[in-house]
Amino acid sequence: MQTLTPMTVDRRALHRIPELGDELPKTMDYLQDVLGTLGCEVFFPLDSAVCAYFDFGAADALAFRAEMDALPIAEQTGLPFSSQHSGKMHACGHDGHMAMALELGRRIRTKQVLPHNILLLFQPAEETTGGARRLCETGVLERLRVKAVFALHLWPGLSAGMIAGLPGAMMARSAEVTFTAEGRCAHFCSAASGRDALAACVEFYSRAAALPLPQAPQSLLGFGRMEAGSVRNAVAGSARLEGSLRALDDAAFCSIQEALETISRHVAQTSGCAGAVHFSEGYPAVVNPPDLLRRASALFPIEALTNHGKRRFFILSAAASRTVSVFGLRRDIGTAHGGVRF
Repeated sequence: MQTLTPMTVDRRALHRIPELGDELPKTMDYLQDVLGTLGCEVFFPLDSAVCAYFDFGAADALAFRAEMDALPIAEQTGLPFSSQHSGKMHACGHDGHMAMALELGRRIRTKQVLPHNILLLFQPAEETTGGARRLCETGVLERLRVKAVFALHLWPGLSAGMIAGLPGAMMARSAEVTFTAEGRCAHFCSAASGRDALAACVEFYSRAAALPLPQAPQSLLGFGRMEAGSVRNAVAGSARLEGSLRALDDAAFCSIQEALETISRHVAQTSGCAGAVHFSEGYPAVVNPPDLLRRASALFPIEALTNHGKRRFFILSAAASRTVSVFGLRRDIGTAHGGVRF
């Protein structure tokens, strides 16, 4: 019979109990139970966040972050440790991230002396937005004098055991883009009396898709969903177009955002519909300080990450702009959820 390591036990236990957003009671209970055996201070800066502090009497601290929330996906892997929560699944590897952070805590427990105190951050609501920002706004990083924050993310495109990263911009700033048009519904027999919201959305999409996007640094704009009207034989009185904007550089992001706002105004003027484009709060870019990455590379090999501009992007924390962040990305087999061998 195979003997599982504590990290594998943790990962599989957490995989069974996926929870969403800020509603994480079972996940937090499990983390608290494990952390409570490690001789650290366990506290809750938010009702939905867990922290573990290892005090070595140092002047400052290093933090290591893991996300806790899962996705609203029905698991169909057939694994013996598959999700016990209907319609929820750790499909993005956050169970693995938490398991790695707990294993780090076990190893820290064996140390008598370290040059820095250690803070483990377990963050809620990464798959939505706001969890990192709210955690940082508690002041926990300042109170414990955290000078650097590190994180790992499982990555489907890398060979087993490989760690990869990039100096500078690595994970894009992102926001969801929504264009809405409000027109006037009218039967096709009297279409001239209507205001076609569907046509307004199509016009917005065509102009947005034709925008010249900066490639240095990389940026991405795409639309994947549109809904309009209520019946097939009438001019659509309302319509909605949904997409996503990502850019590695704030200037590029703002330039595309302004262009979309200009298109929105133009479409509203020419279509006769009330049109508006909205951008979600999203996440800022994650930027790795080159010096910190070099220092980490002296401890273990870090390969250069490629194709980073066209993947789903993750933020270390809202404090990434004022602290340091290094992402190690790895995979065993398959995807970040069903194929990981632990």
